[in-house]
Amino acid sequence: MAKPLNTHMLVSMIGLTLLAFAVMYGGITLFYFIIYPAMYPDAAYDEKWQLVDFVVLGLILATGIVAASFVGWRLARNIAKPLHSVAAAARAIAAGDFSARADNVRWSFGEASDLLADFNSMAERLEKTEAELKYANSAIAHELRTPLTILRGRLQGLLDGAFQPTPELYIRLIDHVDDLSSIVEELRTLAMANAGKLELDVETSDLSADAEAVLASVSHDLSSAAITTRTVLRPAAARVDRAKLRQALHALLQNCIRYAPGSTVRVETGVREEVAFLRVSDNGPGLSAEGRARAFERFWRADGSRTRARGGSGLGLSIVRSIARAHGGEADIIEIQEAGLGVEIRLPIIKS
Repeated sequence: MAKPLNTHMLVSMIGLTLLAFAVMYGGITLFYFIIYPAMYPDAAYDEKWQLVDFVVLGLILATGIVAASFVGWRLARNIAKPLHSVAAAARAIAAGDFSARADNVRWSFGEASDLLADFNSMAERLEKTEAELKYANSAIAHELRTPLTILRGRLQGLLDGAFQPTPELYIRLIDHVDDLSSIVEELRTLAMANAGKLELDVETSDLSADAEAVLASVSHDLSSAAITTRTVLRPAAARVDRAKLRQALHALLQNCIRYAPGSTVRVETGVREEVAFLRVSDNGPGLSAEGRARAFERFWRADGSRTRARGGSGLGLSIVRSIARAHGGEADIIEIQEAGLGVEIRLPIIKS
């Protein structure tokens, strides 16, 4: 078993004191017995050591050792206390208590303060990740249970003869299967992105052209939701996976359809500060400050009961950010002049 830090520090300080004493004694001996006689060969001096000389040297050595031991003990204590605090918190986290934190230590040195701050920051992220994981597991179970329950009920009704096997019923059943497939695919995309293994088939593309294509594909849904679109599509070339980028833009527009019907949606592309951006904003109900902070969390909804009724898995914005980060970019909520919500995807531009 390794020796504690206190022991190492005490031994090191005592050793340093003894070394300093040896150097001092050796220097005195060298000077009086070699250098001084060479410089003053005819000088007479008493070569005999008196008892008082040994007593003085002993007192010097004892004082040095005591001082070094005290300094070493205090230094070791100041070093060890933050380490003990971090170790205790780490053991608690390893045992499953993610709320554990390392206590701040008074009179700690700069590196120890940085260690405590970094450890507590890491512990906070772990606690948040654990909470998100628990919430996600519960949400996944809920999202899958609802369509599965409906499917089972309809199939059981068909088996018992309670429902007539009409084309309309089969279409509804297929829609539920498609919902399940969509949730599974979204979860797969998130899992691959979080693992850094989301496969991208990148090519040079103009974000404005991709935005036009997605807007054309959802124009009917936008009209059905009484949404008016405004576009400012400037050229913005970037190396992207066009299918993934269109998936992200489609998710943003679907959010507008579900949560901001009857609003005006503005879609913009362009280049700003050597970054290509794609921005979607609306003047709908928007989000609270808490909602803006949590908007990209998996399965999070501003109003669970209300938004579940409108459809959607609660994974849209999480997928948008994952796709942006997989391209080396970012996605964030942005401030807009009018009330509503704005989301911006930023991607590295192609430098000539």
